[in-house]
Amino acid sequence: MRHTISILVENKFGVLARVAGLFSGRGYNIESLSVAPTEDEQISYMTIVTRGEDRIIEQVLKQLNKLVDVIKVQDLTGKPFVEREMVFMKVVVDGDKRSEVMRLVDIFRARIVDASSKGFIIEITGTEDKIQALVDLLKPLGLKEIARTGSVAMLRTEQGTK
Repeated sequence: MRHTISILVENKFGVLARVAGLFSGRGYNIESLSVAPTEDEQISYMTIVTRGEDRIIEQVLKQLNKLVDVIKVQDLTGKPFVEREMVFMKVVVDGDKRSEVMRLVDIFRARIVDASSKGFIIEITGTEDKIQALVDLLKPLGLKEIARTGSVAMLRTEQGTK
C-alpha cells in the first residue's frame, strides 16, 4: 500500500540520514522525499512517500517517534490531505510539434519556463496522475529529460478550525 508520511523534525545535521535509515533498514524504498525548513527555521517539514505493508510501516512510524530530533510523525494515508509535486520537463521539438506541445501545456495548466529554437522546459505542478498523463503525452513528441521535486503533502484543515 502507498503511504504518505509527514514528519516535523529539528533542523539539525544528520536527521535526514537517520530518518531515511529507518526505511532502508526495514528494506523499504522511499519513492519520494521532500525536506525544507518551516516558518520556524529550526524546524523542517519532511514528506515521505513509500509503499509497504501497513504493519511494517506502523513499526517504522513508532521508531521514527523515538528519534530524539523528531517532533511529530503522521501517516496521512486514508486521511483528507493535499499532495502536489513540481516537475521540470525538457522537450526537444521543432516545427509543427511545437504548437502541439504548447497546446498540451495550456490544457494541463503547466508553464513554459524556458524556450529556444530547439525546444522547451516545461514546469507543471500537480498530482502524480496529472503529471504522469502529461509525461505520457509528451514522450512521443520529444520528451528528453525530467527533474522532479518529490511530493509535498499536508493534512487538510478540519471544518470549523480557524
